[in-house]
Amino acid sequence: MKNKLIEIGQIAPKFSRRKLLGGAATAAVAIVQTAQGKNLQQAITVGDLPDDPTKVVGTLAGEVGTRSSFEKLVKKPSDISSRSPLQDFYGMITPSDLHFERHHAGVPTIDPNKHELLIHGLVEKPLVFKLSDLKRFPSVSRIAFLECSGNYRTGKETLSPQEICGLTSQSEWTGVKLSTLFREVGVKPNASWFLAEGGDAAVMTRSIPVKKGWDDAIIAYAQNGEALRPEQGYPVRLFLPGWEGNTSVKWLRRLELSDAPFMTREETSKYTESVNGKIRQFSFDIDARSIITYPSYPQRIEKGWVEIRGLAWSGRGKVVQVEVSTNAGKSWQLARLQEPILDKAHVQFRYLWEWKGESTEIMSRVTDETGYVQPTYQQLIAARGADGGYHFNAIASWQIKPDGAVLHKPEK
Repeated sequence: MKNKLIEIGQIAPKFSRRKLLGGAATAAVAIVQTAQGKNLQQAITVGDLPDDPTKVVGTLAGEVGTRSSFEKLVKKPSDISSRSPLQDFYGMITPSDLHFERHHAGVPTIDPNKHELLIHGLVEKPLVFKLSDLKRFPSVSRIAFLECSGNYRTGKETLSPQEICGLTSQSEWTGVKLSTLFREVGVKPNASWFLAEGGDAAVMTRSIPVKKGWDDAIIAYAQNGEALRPEQGYPVRLFLPGWEGNTSVKWLRRLELSDAPFMTREETSKYTESVNGKIRQFSFDIDARSIITYPSYPQRIEKGWVEIRGLAWSGRGKVVQVEVSTNAGKSWQLARLQEPILDKAHVQFRYLWEWKGESTEIMSRVTDETGYVQPTYQQLIAARGADGGYHFNAIASWQIKPDGAVLHKPEK
């Protein structure tokens, strides 16, 4: 049915219905009402914006808010993933609709009222939990990042932070501790691994050490104060703070306890890597990493004081310090860390730098609470060889040109 404007004259007396609803280049919104009485926001064209917004009644309250049409934040999608625009963020929390995605067979549509989670195997009492059952247990919330283990790109100058390492995002995750469910089913003493199985078309499965389940694993059903988005595992997912993203199995439907890993496809032919002729397997922890998000490609700076900003994180605990170099790594200065500094979480850093118009390179490196220091690309290659592909957390460098242009420095 056709939409009907709510009191067009009250919103903006000189706007016609055609102007309110037309145009591709939009920069504001008005409220429209459907035949069912629901309020929705509708775009207003740039040419119809009032010269003085204090002289026109603004947009009325609606059921669902929208981002300003002046803000063009989007993820960069491919067939299997889409990357968060790290360079556009101001805080530590990633907006839910801009959280990165990585799928193995697309996003399934699952009825939450029919979805079930089975826990069985080496347990005293196998149980099936509905979503409503999970929500009856004491809930927990924590802020933590999620990152794909294949989160690295280089090779050309025209790469943004989003393209280099946009397969990481941060949310507040809410659910029930897996340890609570382990106690409910009675995990047997000889259970050392469990299989996590998803309900997507790939039936994504990973073997997880039971000790991680007893530690900080969450069966999450909410993200940033609302139900999980379908792309993030709705209605329920496993969340393993600090571990590579594919272990946090989405659309979770089964946990099977065992005394050995299951050696599934995703941990044999995939998510393993060759390291100097040997196979590196079950490399769960995300290594410490940082990246400057401003200035970065395709931004441009002017002479004077520039606040260098970025993100740092570690899957092994808290960030202790971030250092910034403005002379291609010849010397390093401590950056200021933005509170709060949380365990296994993105932290913002800032460093004030006076740029005098010279050509140079800027970069950052992080140290976590284990003493681990983020390596250079050359150090990673020396330690692991060039045949890896996972857990590449190399320092990323930005070239500053005399005209203020910023370009990525490709690694070879």
